[in-house]
Amino acid sequence: MDDTRGRITRNGIRIYEDADFAGMRKAGEYAARILDDVAALVVPGATTAALDDFIRAEIERHGVTSATIGYKGYQHASCISVNHVVCHGIPGPKVLSDGDILNIDVTVIVDGWFGDSSRMYVAGNLPRKAERLIQVTHDALMVGIEAVRPGATFGDIGHAIQTYVEANRMSVVRDFCGHGLGRVFHAPPNVLHYGRAGTGAVLEEGMFFTIEPMVNLGRPETKVLADDWTAVTRDKSLSAQFEHSVGVTADGCEIFTLSPAGKFHPTY
Repeated sequence: MDDTRGRITRNGIRIYEDADFAGMRKAGEYAARILDDVAALVVPGATTAALDDFIRAEIERHGVTSATIGYKGYQHASCISVNHVVCHGIPGPKVLSDGDILNIDVTVIVDGWFGDSSRMYVAGNLPRKAERLIQVTHDALMVGIEAVRPGATFGDIGHAIQTYVEANRMSVVRDFCGHGLGRVFHAPPNVLHYGRAGTGAVLEEGMFFTIEPMVNLGRPETKVLADDWTAVTRDKSLSAQFEHSVGVTADGCEIFTLSPAGKFHPTY
C-alpha cells in the first residue's frame, strides 16, 4: 500500500501527522479486542488451528482485513507460538496441554492502517517458572515503552529492555525485532530489544512502531525450522513475547493496542 503521509527522516523513518493517530488507535483497538476475545478458548485440549479459525472469523465479523493471510505466502490469521517457539508459529493440529504457554500475534488492517499486537496466554495451570518468564517479559516491554519520548534514541529502548531482562537472569532474543508500521506492515526502523543507551536514530513525535521483546529462560540463540517460519530456542528453553504498537507523542508515547477488557497479561 502506498504510504504518502508525513515526511521521512534521514534514517528512512516516516513521521506521521497528528490526525494519523486516530487511524492507528482504531486499528490497534480491533487487534486488541480480537486478542481479548480469543482468551476464553485457550484451554487444554484446544488446537492452535481452532484458535486461528476463531481469529479469522472474528476478523471477518468485524469487517476488517487480516494483514498476515497472503503475506509472503502465509495463510493464517495469526501466529501462535507455544512453549519453546519464539515467534511465527504456524497454527495447526497441535493440541494444547495443561501448563502450555503460548503467544498469539494478530495484525489487522483498518481503513488502511495496521494494528499489530501479541500477548501471552496459558492453557490451564500456569507453571511457576513460566509465570516468572511471562512477568519479566511483560515488564520488559513496559520498561521499553517508558523509554519512548522525543529526543531519546532507539538504543535507549533496547538498553532498557536488555538491562531489565538480564538483571532477572534471562536472555533477550537478538534475531528478531520490532519495526515501524502505519499504512504499511513493516517499515524502518528496526526496533532492537538490546543495545547501548544513546545510540541509534533519535525519536521524534509522529513515529509509529512496535516494541515486541522475545525473552528466553535459557540462551538467546534461535533457529528457524524447515517450514521457513517457525523460530524456536536452540536450547529448547521456554520463550515468551509481548507486543504493543506505539506512537511517539510530544511528551512520551501512546499505546495503540491496549486491551479494552484488561486482558493483556494472562493472569488477569
